[in-house]
Parts: sequence; structure tokens; C-alpha cells
Amino acid sequence: MNKDQVKGKVKDVAGRVERQAGEWTGSKQAEVRGAAKQVEGKVQQAWGDVKDAGQKAVDQEKTTRTSDESTEAQQEKKEEEKDMPSRKAS
Repeated sequence: MNKDQVKGKVKDVAGRVERQAGEWTGSKQAEVRGAAKQVEGKVQQAWGDVKDAGQKAVDQEKTTRTSDESTEAQQEKKEEEKDMPSRKAS
């Protein structure tokens, strides 16, 4: 989890609490403020999800490239070994 996901979740929960308190007390202003904070938290959490997915994609690409480069190096080494004449002890 990144900080946007955490902060978004905290805002969402705080907004839910404020909205619920507004419902219980009959305060429309608190309800609206809480609902707005909830939406803000959900948006921030979604932004964090997007950033997290992007970072995972970058990490996966790096892993794939490293793996591909390692495989290519191994194949080149095998080809070089095939091309080298075998050395026999005299």
C-alpha cells in the first residue's frame, strides 16, 4: 500500500463517521461534510490504487527484462562453447 491509499482510507472512514454522526444528530451540514470527505477519501484511495498498479507494472517489466537478458546471456555462452574446438589432453 502506498501513502495515498492509506490517507484515502482514513479520509473515507472519517467521512463515514462524520456523516453517520450527522444523521444521528439531525445535522444536515455534518452529513454533507462527511459525505464530501468520504468521496474525497475514495478518490484519493483510487489514485493510490492507480499509482500502485503502475509501479507493479514497472517492476514486472524490470523483472522480465532482467530475466530475458539473463536467458540471452546463457544462450550466447552455450553457443560459444559449441563453437570452440574441444581441447584434448596430449
